Amino acid sequence: MKISIERASLLRAVAQAQSVVERRNTIPILANVLIEAEGDTVSFRATDLDIEVVDKAAAQVERAGATTVNAVTLHEIVRKLPDGALVQLSEDAAAGRLEVRAGRSHFSLATLPREDFPVMTTSEYTANFTAPAPALRRLFDKSKFAISTEETRYYLNGVYFHVSDTADGKRLRAVATDGHRLARIDEALPAGAETMPGVIVPRKTVGELRKLLEDDEAEIAVSVSETKIRFATPEITLTSKVIDGSFPDYARVIPDGNTKRLEVDASDFAKAVDRVATVSSERSRAVKLQLDEDRLVLSVTAPDAGNAEEELAVAYGDDKLEIGFNARYLLEIASQVDRENAVFLFNSAGDPTLMREGDDTSAVYVVMPMRV
Repeated sequence: MKISIERASLLRAVAQAQSVVERRNTIPILANVLIEAEGDTVSFRATDLDIEVVDKAAAQVERAGATTVNAVTLHEIVRKLPDGALVQLSEDAAAGRLEVRAGRSHFSLATLPREDFPVMTTSEYTANFTAPAPALRRLFDKSKFAISTEETRYYLNGVYFHVSDTADGKRLRAVATDGHRLARIDEALPAGAETMPGVIVPRKTVGELRKLLEDDEAEIAVSVSETKIRFATPEITLTSKVIDGSFPDYARVIPDGNTKRLEVDASDFAKAVDRVATVSSERSRAVKLQLDEDRLVLSVTAPDAGNAEEELAVAYGDDKLEIGFNARYLLEIASQVDRENAVFLFNSAGDPTLMREGDDTSAVYVVMPMRV
């Protein structure tokens, strides 16, 4: 194999590959990226056995072929090469080396046989559809903060991606929860997605997927089966196993009888929570909200550090209410609001609180209160 490729193209492809690779693994080949050159294209494939990414780039292929090399090392080398450099990769199969040349720089890297590289088996996908990148980005970006990190409840370690029946018809929906907060985001259902099985997309896959969704003009080809999900653009294909488990009935924890309505400027609210939480101890991070006629007082009392209080002008016309929340949960939910105002709907100090963006019901958040 012998190819010449622009540094920018190579860096983009190798960056995606090296982020999938597990840093600590017991199987040496899994630290490598499989480089395959043919025609006028070179592909870079990496896997951790749960996720596989293939990134294609245009290159001048002098000699077709394939080899594998350490993904992190190759990425570091390419990252440190000067902008605009033309990089030449040539395999010396007899010596088991990959020569990397750019200008006066020369590196010789150890390789492993391509035959040892595991390729993820293809799946029979039950649903294939195309969705705009901004729609998928919104679904996953707005829900991922609520993914659980608790390994024992592994079925909560991802985003539940499925088709839901709503009052407005079928919608494409993403839900995540860790038992303390929940995010439920809806988007229009793309043609062909009606038969999609509900799947739990793992946290790591959600993180890797973000790189495919940067381009607002991109259309993403999505394929889903009971065991795998694939997202593809013309250049990048990301395939992932899904979490084998049943997502809980989240509809039961979304309150529908909360009548006490608070409307507040989302940015002002987030900044005020951040300021008063400065004095609280890391363990509890509890912020108390005291609501009265068009007035909200945020306060934190930390016996060892002191206390803090801040008042905000809000729209509120119901009974007085005192309720406490984990400050981090409030900040994460408030930071999801794209429009100016956040609307909180309360029932009592002990019941879950609902939050949405203005009157938009396509993004709904639930947060459990704390005793303060």
